[in-house]
Amino acid sequence: MQIVILAAGQGKRMRSALPKVLQPLADRPLLGHVLRTAAALEPSRTCVVYGHGGDAVRAAFPDLPVDWALQAEQLGTGHAVMQALPALTRDEPVLILYGDVPLLRADTLRTLVDAAGADKLAILTVTLDDPTGYGRIVRDGAGRIVRIVEQKDASESERALREINTGIMVVPGDRLAGWLDQLSNNNAQREYYLTDVVAAAVRDGVPVVSTQPARVSETLGVNDKAQLAELERIHQRENAERLLADGVTLRDPARIDVRGELVCGRDVEIDIGCIFEGRVELGDGVKVGAHSVLRNVTVAAGTVIAPFCHFDDAVVGAGCQLGPYARLRPGANLAEDVHIGNFVEVKNSDIAAHSKANHLAYVGDATVGSRVNIGAGTICCNYDGANKFRTVIEDDVFIGSDTQLVAPVTVGRGATLGAGTTLTQDAPPDALTISRVRQITLTGWKRPVKQKK
Repeated sequence: MQIVILAAGQGKRMRSALPKVLQPLADRPLLGHVLRTAAALEPSRTCVVYGHGGDAVRAAFPDLPVDWALQAEQLGTGHAVMQALPALTRDEPVLILYGDVPLLRADTLRTLVDAAGADKLAILTVTLDDPTGYGRIVRDGAGRIVRIVEQKDASESERALREINTGIMVVPGDRLAGWLDQLSNNNAQREYYLTDVVAAAVRDGVPVVSTQPARVSETLGVNDKAQLAELERIHQRENAERLLADGVTLRDPARIDVRGELVCGRDVEIDIGCIFEGRVELGDGVKVGAHSVLRNVTVAAGTVIAPFCHFDDAVVGAGCQLGPYARLRPGANLAEDVHIGNFVEVKNSDIAAHSKANHLAYVGDATVGSRVNIGAGTICCNYDGANKFRTVIEDDVFIGSDTQLVAPVTVGRGATLGAGTTLTQDAPPDALTISRVRQITLTGWKRPVKQKK
């Protein structure tokens, strides 16, 4: 089986410089969704017909094993498929998809391909209460499909039909080129309609069959930002339904956004307003507080994430306590039972088991041992304006509040740093290190008083 994806449309109603098929749904281009579904079918070849914004469209998918066919002029869907013919063979059926129809499921397409077999033309149809704007499926008295008529060319009785053409079809490979060669643009839009191959199939005695998807939403396309937003909500609702079916507790299924892949263990709880991007894995019993954002993160079992946390490219061990308002930046690697509290930022650092930074700290480019306590206001001064350096904090260290660790520097095992210390040299193990200005009191000093004008 071969696949052709039509992705040449300009999308004027999007009112955007970005080509329509590159508009994002769940942080993935519309065409990216279609290409992912196509790949799941394992076709022998895939050809994308592109046009408007062609360089940008091709650049968005530089490494995919697909053929690209340019449709320099948009003269209709039939004309678009003509551009793909040089990339196709005659000995396999051709599945035709659209780059702006992102919610189709692979199982739906497998059913359509199976119905077509090697020698039938198969159409994916749906029945709508209001079919306005769509091409109608016309059947004979025996219920056989005889043709498709576009809305602008339909008679009054044909417009009353409710079964519509989605545009998605499977065509016998050995018939496609001949039928396309017979297309005419003698119609209201002066375009070469792909749908006219249905009448050609009937004329040539080729059986025309149809299947329908489980959900009408699978066949919805995107023509403007309102439709894009509608499909985003449908997509997120379906994500929520899958999570609920897997046993995840969602405080409100209408207020979660999965913009990538979310993998959850047993008894995971997710509060409202959370966003998951890239690949996120949550272990058994993980709790994610409201309005947290996790991107490319792995969180081990039993960890509790308080509200308003933001994690990027981080690894979190089991039984950690994080947030609220905690920030894990790329390279943050936490072992088990680590506490990262409110307004604490960790970047490119390894923090071993049972260590804590509970308040207002920056841990950057650091290696932190076990059972370390990092006091409020502590900063790893890791950057000299040109280069970054590493801080090493060994096991059982206690760091007092408002401490600056000027890297490269090592704090030895069991050391204590007094509050307010600026550490510029290594601190020896099992000792108190402190650097402060001597405290003095000036007796007789008077606070300034504002002078009257």
